[in-house]
Amino acid sequence: MKKIISLVMSMVLAMALLAGCGSKTPTNTNTGKTPDTKVEDTVKTGLAVTTSVAKSADAGEKDGLAEADSIIAAVTVDKDGKIVKAILDAAQTKINFSKEGKLLTDVKSTFKTKNELKEEYGMKSNSKIGKEWYEQADAFAKYVVGKTAAEVKGIAVTAEGLASDAELASSVTVHVGDFIATVAKAAENAQDLGAKAADKLGLGVSTDIAKSTDAGEKDGLAQAYSYYTASTFDASGKITSSIIDASQANVNFSTTGKITSDITAALPTKNELGDAYGMKKQSKIGKEWNEQANAFAKYVVGKTVDEVKGIALTAEGVPSGTDLNSSVTVHVSSFQSIIEKASNYAQ
Repeated sequence: MKKIISLVMSMVLAMALLAGCGSKTPTNTNTGKTPDTKVEDTVKTGLAVTTSVAKSADAGEKDGLAEADSIIAAVTVDKDGKIVKAILDAAQTKINFSKEGKLLTDVKSTFKTKNELKEEYGMKSNSKIGKEWYEQADAFAKYVVGKTAAEVKGIAVTAEGLASDAELASSVTVHVGDFIATVAKAAENAQDLGAKAADKLGLGVSTDIAKSTDAGEKDGLAQAYSYYTASTFDASGKITSSIIDASQANVNFSTTGKITSDITAALPTKNELGDAYGMKKQSKIGKEWNEQANAFAKYVVGKTVDEVKGIALTAEGVPSGTDLNSSVTVHVSSFQSIIEKASNYAQ
């Protein structure tokens, strides 16, 4: 009996020693599970757009021009506010009209971004460093990785708006003022939506001019309507975070081809406008555009692109499933399209 007791005591002592030498990782006292200590893996997702129509011009000896130039930035940002990943793109939409106030650009036209155009954009032949626009934008995006929004704002530029830092100027010779402002804004606006540092970051953009009209009893309208998304994707292709936004760059013109709108005015996105966009009072569900876009963005988290493309829509392009149309009644086909683009270009 004494031998048995002695053996049992020895086993208990050995187990205690093993426990003492094992992992000291704390456990959750409520669940008994090891807590997730990889807080540093969580990143915020940010999207920002800067749009100008300042290059628009009246019709005269030459056709009139309504030009919308948008710089778009998507970023992920760590817990210290440092940029982990960044993508820059630009949408340049040109709509011509005559001195009689007639649209000359087909309203069914489609428009590629500068990243999508690549060499088609045609900057390389005029570049001092032999780099196309998308290559320079990518170089800038890589340069800001590891920087905070404040550090991005502090990037030195010349009086002409060019990079004055020798390292940056060796790979970026385009004007960087809007790059700086847009990336900084994206980093400052970044939200904790569920993305991880290892996730791929994608930026999707689509633009149409379908709502543009000739001048007549009312002034004509040249409208560049763009949709944007910054979305992240895990290794299995599932969406881990998404932000959706849109802008309407409107240029009005008369029957004599004169621009009648202020081309120097600020052009906020729909998310920036918020309630000022004015959809809520006309909405069947009492939701503003930005609220509905946000609801759709949350709905697609955890889904693959194919599942997003498979969301049932009515003939008008509105969600037909009750689980979604209770919070989203706007057209979402463009939402689906830009998320697919974001996936295709994700880095």
